[in-house]
Amino acid sequence: MGRLIYPTNVSLDGYIEDESGGFTFYPIDEEVFAVHTELMRSTSLHLYGRRLYENMAVWETDTDLAAQSPAFSAFSAAWQAPEKIVFSTTLAAATTARTRIEHEFVPAAVRALKAAAGGDLIIGGADLAAQAFEAGLIDEVQLYVLPVILGGGKPGLPRGVRSDLELVEARQLGRGVVRLRYTVPADS
Repeated sequence: MGRLIYPTNVSLDGYIEDESGGFTFYPIDEEVFAVHTELMRSTSLHLYGRRLYENMAVWETDTDLAAQSPAFSAFSAAWQAPEKIVFSTTLAAATTARTRIEHEFVPAAVRALKAAAGGDLIIGGADLAAQAFEAGLIDEVQLYVLPVILGGGKPGLPRGVRSDLELVEARQLGRGVVRLRYTVPADS
C-alpha cells in the first residue's frame, strides 16, 4: 500500500503564493532541487489540481528548461516518469504523457489507488490536498519552509481541518530552506 504524501513549498508564515498569485519568492538551489527530485523518484503516481499541474507541465513541455542545469534535468526526468492524475472540472485534455484527467475527487477512488500503488503517491495543489486532508487520506506532510514572510496569500495547509502530526525529520537545506517531514498517525 502506498502512502499519500503532500509536499509543498511555503513561506515562513504558511503561504504557497503571494497575494497576487505569484510564487517568484522560491529560492532556486541545487540541494533543494535534489531533495525534491529524490522524492519524485520514490513515487509511482502524482495527483494534481489543475493549476499546479499546468505550472509543473513545463518540466515536460519546455525542453529548454531541463537543459539549464544538471539539477533541472534530473528533476525534469523524475517529474515525467510517474503516472499523473489531474483533478479538474475545466481541463479537457492533458498536455503531458502518462497523464489522465478526472473531473471529480472521489476519496474512495483515491483510497483504492493507494491500496493498489506500487510505491508512494504525491498529492499537489493546496485545494486538492485540503480535500484529501478532510477525507483522512494524507499519510505524510513535507513542508519546505522558505526564508520569507509574505504577509498574506494562498495558505499551503487547509483551514478548518484538524490533523495531529508527528515530526519525523527537520533538515536544513540550501539558501535557508528547511524541510519538515511529518507523518499523520492512523488515529488522527
